Amino acid sequence: MGLDPRFGANYVPSSGWFYSWLDYDGDAVRRDFADLAGLGLDHVRVFPVWPWIQPNRAILRERAIEDLLDTLDAAAEHGLSVAVDLIQGHLSSFDFLPSWVLTWHKASLFEDSTVRDGLTAYVDTVARAVAEKPNLFAITLGNEVNNLWPDSPTTAGASTAWAGELLDTVRKAAPDVLALHSVFDDAWYKADHPFLPTDAVDLGDLSTVHSWVFNGVSRVDGPMGPATLSHADYLVELAAATSLDPSRPVWLQEVGVPGPDIPVSLQAEFTRRTVENVLPNPALYGVTWWSSHDIDRRLLDFPDREYDLGLFTVDHERKPAAQALAEVIASVRANGVPVEPAVTTLTAPINLHTQPERRPEVAPGSEFHLQWVAARTEGPVRITLP
Repeated sequence: MGLDPRFGANYVPSSGWFYSWLDYDGDAVRRDFADLAGLGLDHVRVFPVWPWIQPNRAILRERAIEDLLDTLDAAAEHGLSVAVDLIQGHLSSFDFLPSWVLTWHKASLFEDSTVRDGLTAYVDTVARAVAEKPNLFAITLGNEVNNLWPDSPTTAGASTAWAGELLDTVRKAAPDVLALHSVFDDAWYKADHPFLPTDAVDLGDLSTVHSWVFNGVSRVDGPMGPATLSHADYLVELAAATSLDPSRPVWLQEVGVPGPDIPVSLQAEFTRRTVENVLPNPALYGVTWWSSHDIDRRLLDFPDREYDLGLFTVDHERKPAAQALAEVIASVRANGVPVEPAVTTLTAPINLHTQPERRPEVAPGSEFHLQWVAARTEGPVRITLP
């Protein structure tokens, strides 16, 4: 665990965003993967769109699954292994749900037994298909599925049971790869959120965290302040401390340079320093950048920050963040990760296992977070729970 990290990108197709699944172009995918391989990345995380594979509860479209399998083949041709997310679900601020859970069929993804039956069939079918590919290394249930609440009502008990049951389905269908659960950080920081920190660290084969500085941390000290630059490491450390398994790895599954929080002129330096801050964490499994390519501005109605998160433009031009990431990767491959012993250990004010209603006490800007940030300026800081 740790000190031999993986590096990858969350794959956003350069041509047509995820709408490209509707008119799949394997040559375009291969061009995109050539970009990423050129940075020294070793993996991609890909996102088939659930309603386009299962438009009716009884239909699982073979053509759509074949396109996904070709994407895995394209990745293999460029030396990239693949993690597949299943329930999209939520992507770049949009929710994609099949009509059989909407309108007069309206039901909670997390609590309705009919929906869960349909989801189980989808997860089982797609997981079995991709499991045949030797470059598959992980299957995640979905991209930040907790974004689908509150539109889909749930409770903490129901959301945990929902994820646990579907992870069992993944494990049976694809026993040789990592089975994972993904949530965004409201699960860590919001008092009443019905997805819990323990979901992230108890469910699945390793923990995943998503570090986005627009969650409030950039307001603490600006784009290049120590709180902002160390937030990814803080989340990895918080997840490592919360796990009951001291050897459980933590995958920094998403991190990026969102504007206007991180101005374009500072994005390369933010990238370098954020990644260098988190690399010495012994729990770190890998770093996967969001995202591979920008979104074409001819596509309408995205939040402005979503358009420019790519390592590459839609015309395949390498951006400053990409160059910075490539340089960090080259250094790690040549020299390894510098060993940085912890300078201190801090005890959190709450136990995230038993006191989730007190999560704001470890959120960005909290007294504990600021204490950790101050100590982190001197070197790595471990966290323990009371």
